[in-house]
Amino acid sequence: MRLLRTVSVFPTMFTLGNLVCGFFAIVVAARVARPESAEIDPTVLTDLMLSGWLIFLAMIFDALDGHVARLSRSTSDFGAQLDSLCDLVTFGVAPAFLLVKLCPKFAYLHREAVWVIAASFVVCAALRLARFNVETGDEDDHLYFSGLPSPAAAASIAGFPIMFYTLRSGDDGALVYAAQIHSVLQTILPLFAVVLALLMVSRIPYPHVVNQVFRGQKSFSHVVKLVFALVAIMVIRGYSVPLLCAAYALGSPARFLWEKVIERRHQEDPLF
Repeated sequence: MRLLRTVSVFPTMFTLGNLVCGFFAIVVAARVARPESAEIDPTVLTDLMLSGWLIFLAMIFDALDGHVARLSRSTSDFGAQLDSLCDLVTFGVAPAFLLVKLCPKFAYLHREAVWVIAASFVVCAALRLARFNVETGDEDDHLYFSGLPSPAAAASIAGFPIMFYTLRSGDDGALVYAAQIHSVLQTILPLFAVVLALLMVSRIPYPHVVNQVFRGQKSFSHVVKLVFALVAIMVIRGYSVPLLCAAYALGSPARFLWEKVIERRHQEDPLF
C-alpha cells in the first residue's frame, strides 16, 4: 500500500468547489416537495433555477481544476480520482435528483418510472466516468470525447429549470402559452434524460469545446465571432443556455448518423 504524502492544494480546492456546488444543488432542489397532483406550481421554479445555476457553476470549477493543475505542473492520480468522485455527485446525482423535481406531472403519474430513469442516469454517469479514467492517457490530445461528457449531460438537464423560470417569470408568463409550453417540456424531459444516459455510454465522438474554441492561436475573426456569440448568450441566457446544451448533446449523434448514411450510400452506389 502506497501512502499519500502530498496533495496539490490549489487544484484540489477547485475540485472540491465542484463538489460543494453539486451538494448544494441537491439541497436546494430538495426544498421542492413531493407533488400531490399533476399541476405545476410556479412558486418552486426559483429553487429549481438556482439548483440549475449551481450545476453550471460547478462546471466552471471542473473546467478550471485541470487547467490549474497542468499550469502548476501538479497533476496526479489523486487529483484525477478525486475529480471523478466529485463529478459523479455533481454531474450524476445532482442532475438526476433535479430531474425528478423538474417533472411534477410525470412524477405524479409515473412515480416509479421517474426514479428508475433518474437512477439510470446516475449509473450511466458512473460508467462514463470510470471508462474515461481507464481509457484516457497523457498522450491524448483532449480534442474529442468518446461519448457524451457527464458535465454536458448534466448541463442539458440543468438548463431546463432556467428556461422554465424564464417562461413563467411574468404574472401570466413571459411568452404566450408559457404554461402549456412548460407542461409539454417537463413531460418530455424524462425521455430526453434517457437519451442523454445512453449517449454518455456510447462511442459517439464529441468535440471538446473549450480546447477547440480557446486553445492555441486563432484568427481575429474567430475572436470577434466568439465575443458576439457570448453577448447573444448572455442577453437571452434563459433560452440560449438550455438550447445550446441540447444542441451539443444531440448534434454529434445526428452528424454521426448522417455520416453513416452517406458512407453507406457511397458503398452501395460508387458513382454517387
